[in-house]
Amino acid sequence: MTTEPGNCTASELLCVMSARALEDGQVVFAGVGIPLLAATLAQRMHAPGVTILFEGGTIGPHVVPGELPPTTNEQRCTRKANMLVSITEVLLLLQRGYVDVGFMGGAQIDQYGNLNSSFIGSADDPSVRLPGTGGGNDIASLTKMIVAMPQEKRRFVEKVDFVTSPGYLTGGTSRVDSGLVAGGMYRVVTDLAVLGFDDGTGRMKVLDLHPGVTAEQVQENTGFELSIGPDVGVTELPTDEELAALRHLDPDKVYIA
Repeated sequence: MTTEPGNCTASELLCVMSARALEDGQVVFAGVGIPLLAATLAQRMHAPGVTILFEGGTIGPHVVPGELPPTTNEQRCTRKANMLVSITEVLLLLQRGYVDVGFMGGAQIDQYGNLNSSFIGSADDPSVRLPGTGGGNDIASLTKMIVAMPQEKRRFVEKVDFVTSPGYLTGGTSRVDSGLVAGGMYRVVTDLAVLGFDDGTGRMKVLDLHPGVTAEQVQENTGFELSIGPDVGVTELPTDEELAALRHLDPDKVYIA
């Protein structure tokens, strides 16, 4: 059964659509916030075989409903985990090719999928200081990437102020030419649409619109020209079951305010 659009918030829509991007059996390196919640939702709904990794060294956690951790280094991340290792060891799994998908958010993303979580403005005098890379550079350099973030012009910029986590760099073959032969940007999931990347140019394009959203709305909330073809699809609204599971996981609205 599906819901009416008004029955879920923008952040709930973003979380459900992000969860649907994950497939059963994948090994997913998840960041804090919506990625953590969406990966947990996928694990409970359609992908019970998903193995989640957290930067703090947790492998295979099953997050307790109502006890969402504020960071991926917090002890609540370790509940019912298969294994606890060091940060170095969990990042080595990326280098060894054991991780299928990286799943993160970001403050800025550009037309080639480069992410900025370092600072806004100039390096010498930034207007905003952000959390920094953590394992973000490693994850984006070595895996197929899914990014979840609200679609806003200030976030979707033509060129990020700093490349914290690489996408397709300057487009074309620039990622491979730089030595990053594995991974690459796969999907950007927003509260308006699901976006992908052109195989040849590496530029962002619209794959699916969320119900009730127009291509013009997506473009208006993007700071660069998007590729929007005639075959753009429409996603299905979150089901009652998905929303119930999501609200059970986050009853205090830590991530889905």
